[in-house]
Amino acid sequence: MDVQRRHPKPPRPLTENHHHHRRKSSSAVDRRTLSPTPKASDALPLPLYLTNGIFFTLFFSVAYYLLHRWRDKIRTSTPLHVVNLSEIAAIVSLIASFIYLLGFFGIDFVQSFIARASHDAWDVDEAERFILDEDRRRGPCPAAPVDCSIPPVSAIAPVPKLMDPSPALSSEEDEEIVKSVVSGTIPSYSLESKLGDCYRAVSIRREAVQRVTGRSLLGLPLDGFDYGAILGQCCEMPIGYVQIPVGIAGPLLLNGYEYSVPMATTEGCLVASTNRGCKAMHASGGATSIILKDGMTRAPVVRFPTAKRASELKFFLEDPLNFDTLAVVFNKSSRFARLQGIQCSIVGKNLYIRFSCSTGDAMGMNMVSKGVQNVLDFLQNDFPDMDVIGISGNFCSDKKAAAVNWIEGRGKSVVCEATITEEVVRKVLKTTVPALVELNMLKNLAGSAVAGALGGFNAHAANIVSAIFIATGQDPAQNIESSHCITMMEAINDGKDLHVSVSMPSIEVGTVLNLLGVKGASKESPGSNSRLLATIVAGSVLAGELSLMSAIAAGQLVKSHMRYNRSSRDVSKVAS
Repeated sequence: MDVQRRHPKPPRPLTENHHHHRRKSSSAVDRRTLSPTPKASDALPLPLYLTNGIFFTLFFSVAYYLLHRWRDKIRTSTPLHVVNLSEIAAIVSLIASFIYLLGFFGIDFVQSFIARASHDAWDVDEAERFILDEDRRRGPCPAAPVDCSIPPVSAIAPVPKLMDPSPALSSEEDEEIVKSVVSGTIPSYSLESKLGDCYRAVSIRREAVQRVTGRSLLGLPLDGFDYGAILGQCCEMPIGYVQIPVGIAGPLLLNGYEYSVPMATTEGCLVASTNRGCKAMHASGGATSIILKDGMTRAPVVRFPTAKRASELKFFLEDPLNFDTLAVVFNKSSRFARLQGIQCSIVGKNLYIRFSCSTGDAMGMNMVSKGVQNVLDFLQNDFPDMDVIGISGNFCSDKKAAAVNWIEGRGKSVVCEATITEEVVRKVLKTTVPALVELNMLKNLAGSAVAGALGGFNAHAANIVSAIFIATGQDPAQNIESSHCITMMEAINDGKDLHVSVSMPSIEVGTVLNLLGVKGASKESPGSNSRLLATIVAGSVLAGELSLMSAIAAGQLVKSHMRYNRSSRDVSKVAS
């Protein structure tokens, strides 16, 4: 169905006859609008729920009766085609109830055709006048300085409403669907499956949200997005999308290769600052990044009747003699999943089991969860009194600041270092080596300790990690543990040059972007692409730390943000 909104014709001068004809047409349209839409179920002699109950009962009852009779015939070697009067009646009832139930599931389909036929039968001039009236009602009043409010739905308390002046509704049928969503007759989540048109479903849901909340969604873009691409994949019940600008920092010279780093952010100076750090590192010979550990974790919690039984499973899981057997069970969940280790922690009669495994180039949460479920099912044979409380017991620990990730690592554990010459520190970063070393000690180390920071011994690692995560399609919530970072700065070569490093024990990434040359799984070396992406994240964090610390040391932070981060423009209007 065409979902583009029809443009109203320009109004013509009206005579008295025209006024009379318009009032007559408008009242006719109002009668059609207020009259209930005919339904296929209206033809039933009984209420729909009662009719359905009768036929469901009839169908299963006669089916059971016939199966029972045919079983008796088989036992007594009686031919199945020999039937008596009661069996004939049962067969006829089975066929009749089956036909009804088949038709019942097609009622919504039939109703859609009835509504469409009713709509198409309308006079074209009356429909256009109705749309024109709707547009005038929704648009600003000629004599009013603000938009007219839409009359509230009867079930909602009347509140002032500033609605989207350009709704995407294209027909009276859509208007009826919006009313059904508002009233709860049609669930909002089912629009895509019922309509078969994702864009139309989003438009209707969007209008329903505006009517229920009384708030406009004008600043949230609707057009220009493929809603079918996210159906069944991510973001249920969409009403629009958010535009975030993506900038490029670099080139980042890392391990002898140059990378252009995408960063999605609305914070002024962030991309420029990271770019300056990349420039300083490039001028000093680049940075070196090393992967220390690569393993995603999942930690279920199980309960036993006694702490003694819980400790028996702990000893069993940590026994090296049992590891190979458990690895075989775990690894069958995926061709990439490989069990690396099991760490247990017992609290009373509850046991927390932290599984760690490699996951190839995927971030791997689903993969490790499948492997853990396989092991739990296997353990149930030898530990039948084990009660699985949850597949995740927060000992993993996912999307939370946790000491276990800071100490043991999760995902990719990376360290990245660079040596910045005295000349580059002075000319590019506009500060001195002693000033940077002193600031890092008092701010990133001592200051964070005073604050009781957990993994936060850095200037702004989360800024860079979040920007890269959004730009490369990572899970932004995993920025929490992925931003665990300690920044170190030390004067070397008789105090002339600066050695700077970042240690990040839990970067959680999967490869989805081609710009960095790490899209998808590596066929030659599974996992190498995601490990490369983790090193690029760490290298970018190093550049961001270097530049921001230099700005603070030189007293440039407030000045630069006042200049570049004080936009008064409405970004939502720019987006729309």
